[in-house]
Amino acid sequence: MGLICQSLLSFAFCEPTLKKNFEKERERMISSQLVARGIKDVKVLGAMKKIHRHVFVPENMLSHAYSDEPLPIGEGQTISQPYIVAYMTEVLALLGEDRVLEIGTGSGYQTAILAEIAKQVFTVELVGALSHRAQETLKKLKYTNIIYKIGDGTFGWDKRAPFDAIMVTAAPDKIPHSLEEQLKIGGRMIIPVGSAFQELVLVTRGKKKFKRKKLLPVRFVPLVTTH
Repeated sequence: MGLICQSLLSFAFCEPTLKKNFEKERERMISSQLVARGIKDVKVLGAMKKIHRHVFVPENMLSHAYSDEPLPIGEGQTISQPYIVAYMTEVLALLGEDRVLEIGTGSGYQTAILAEIAKQVFTVELVGALSHRAQETLKKLKYTNIIYKIGDGTFGWDKRAPFDAIMVTAAPDKIPHSLEEQLKIGGRMIIPVGSAFQELVLVTRGKKKFKRKKLLPVRFVPLVTTH
């Protein structure tokens, strides 16, 4: 296609020539995968339109960058399906001044979407190679409101707590209580839960107890822990 692309740690960081070729695919993704399925939050739609998903996928996956599916990013991990990224972000109902904890930096795509809407994003990734790769990509895109940590996400980030919202992008067998405890009163957490069968669960912290609401069946990679 005569495209100009620079390799960024085996991923594709692409020049404007390539971005223009993907513009129609990104528009199609917004209309057919997001709006048609009920995504309404203008902040979420704006972020999904602005952030170029092809920057976050391996070069050999570029032709699938805007497809309606998760894609492998190495280390046994994936970049989530665009609809799931948008849905989970919308469910958190971010207002713009939020401090958000993300468990599972992965490629950094979801991190960028959150950073477009939230005031600060604190992101934790167990796999060092993925974290470093995502940091390079996101710093090249000039994000300054993201703070990174390499470590076990099941413990959250206690020193930075409490958080207005938490997003978990891999599935534990059960909801880690340590993450619930790091929510502010009124804070929300979206998390896939289960092994053979998984469901997205929205956790809301009240003054005296946690409210948990099952949303829809999903399929995520397992949340790996060191304990």
